[in-house]
Amino acid sequence: MSESIIGIDLGTTYSCVACFDEKTNKVEVIESPSGRTMPSWVSFTPEGKLVGMAAKAQVASNPTNTVYDVKRIIGRSFTDPVTAEEAKQFPFSDAGAIAGLDVKRIINEPTAAALSYGLHAKNDAAAKGEATGKANVVIFDLGGGTFDVSVLAMDSGVFEVKATGGDTHLGGEDFDNAVITWCKEQVKAKDASVAKKLEGNSRALARLRRAVENAKRVLSSSMSAEIEVDSLVGDFDFLAKFEELNAVLFKRCIDTVKEVLNDAGCKNSEVTDIVLVGGSTRIPSLQTSLYNMFGGNIELCKTVHPDEAVAYGAAVQGHILSTGGTGGGKDLAGAEAMTDLLLLDVTPLSLGIELEGKQMSTLIKRNTPIPCKKTRTYTTVDDWQTEIDVVVYEGERAHVDANNKLGSFVISGVQRARAGEPKVDVTFALDANGILNVSARDQVTEAEAKAEIKAEKGRLSSDDIDKMISDAEKYRDQDEELNAKMEYKTSFEEALFTVQSKVAESNKANEMKELTDLMDWLELDSESASLEEMKKRGRIIEDTWGIIVA
Repeated sequence: MSESIIGIDLGTTYSCVACFDEKTNKVEVIESPSGRTMPSWVSFTPEGKLVGMAAKAQVASNPTNTVYDVKRIIGRSFTDPVTAEEAKQFPFSDAGAIAGLDVKRIINEPTAAALSYGLHAKNDAAAKGEATGKANVVIFDLGGGTFDVSVLAMDSGVFEVKATGGDTHLGGEDFDNAVITWCKEQVKAKDASVAKKLEGNSRALARLRRAVENAKRVLSSSMSAEIEVDSLVGDFDFLAKFEELNAVLFKRCIDTVKEVLNDAGCKNSEVTDIVLVGGSTRIPSLQTSLYNMFGGNIELCKTVHPDEAVAYGAAVQGHILSTGGTGGGKDLAGAEAMTDLLLLDVTPLSLGIELEGKQMSTLIKRNTPIPCKKTRTYTTVDDWQTEIDVVVYEGERAHVDANNKLGSFVISGVQRARAGEPKVDVTFALDANGILNVSARDQVTEAEAKAEIKAEKGRLSSDDIDKMISDAEKYRDQDEELNAKMEYKTSFEEALFTVQSKVAESNKANEMKELTDLMDWLELDSESASLEEMKKRGRIIEDTWGIIVA
């Protein structure tokens, strides 16, 4: 009997837990007292601790000791600027605890949802006596506090994640906050003294938030809804106002889908399925925008339960891990179908090492399917150098100072030779758990060194990843100029070494001094110089000694 592994969807507003049941031979959602999903709320009272619906129900009477919406700040310090900004919306002080769970694997929410979708698709195809065909699937996962998009290619149960993206600060809570802020403004315009009392009244604000959330839920199945909180705001068309206040946020959702499709190299016309995951995907106007984006040619898939898909998919992955990828089920709806599924995820950021001049040399590019293995050959920069520092980074910028350092090690015993002659192979091997094994090996001496970097140690949060990708786009021109500068600097150095050999033979002191001055400038002062300044000095080599600096 294999060990039981539960799949957990830790959501901003609601959480869900699922597990493969060997008795029924299928995935079952584990119900809580709150139902199949449970509010991600915890309340601390003199009598003890309340969790889920019980905690949420008493927030109006105990707002300062009721914790919710903390997914965005999990893992961040209290002094983190993001924590400080998020805390402005909270009536409670910061709290957290280690659950003590044995984490087998962490997978992206859209990826988990894709597994859930894939199993449903495989079962549907089997019921019709058909094979699971090829598909390009967009997973649109919009929850209470986070937004994720993945584009996957599916073929006979094999999932290859082509690209991922999203926004860790965009979700249903932001839609609610936009309405709440507007309501506060209406109260202030009506009576400033009442508005002031409202701001300092945690109970009233909690009631307002609950009323807005309930009205939003009503809109999922109705064209109108009302907010009534102590007659604070008055009558208004909630649907129209809700869509108006959140139009910019809705557009951000659609723009993100476009960006991820572009990263995946997938055209709108090549998408075959759109899977909606997360409670916020129930918003009608957002569904309409997504439907129209694809020309009205693709129906939005709703066969996967939006609130349970992530936990369901995580349980599928858990069962695959627990069985070692070998089937044992009796029907396609159970274990056998699950273990036939193969998940190929991608790395969210490029991985590489630091070169001379703090240049980033990428071995594994962003959105490369994992597990993967890449090798590149490097050399020394100084004569008779027998050690090389291998410093590992993740990020999209050309200069490592703008990327995230993951670790470093030293390879000793490198072939003792002139600069540029030794050949050292650096290999990056990234496994399905996000563990990066880095090794370096000299081709001649066979000296070797290696290091292991785990996903949870020193790696960036999804928020940091999104910022890095955004910065890479923002500073693309600057980075391209830096790359051009570093390429020219390398050519400049090679030209200087060539000329130096000729001048040494002719023993001309004045020429040797000029070369020494150029080398000193290149080593000590060129980093802050522009490409044009570097080319200006490069032309001295070309004009005086006839050596072209390409």
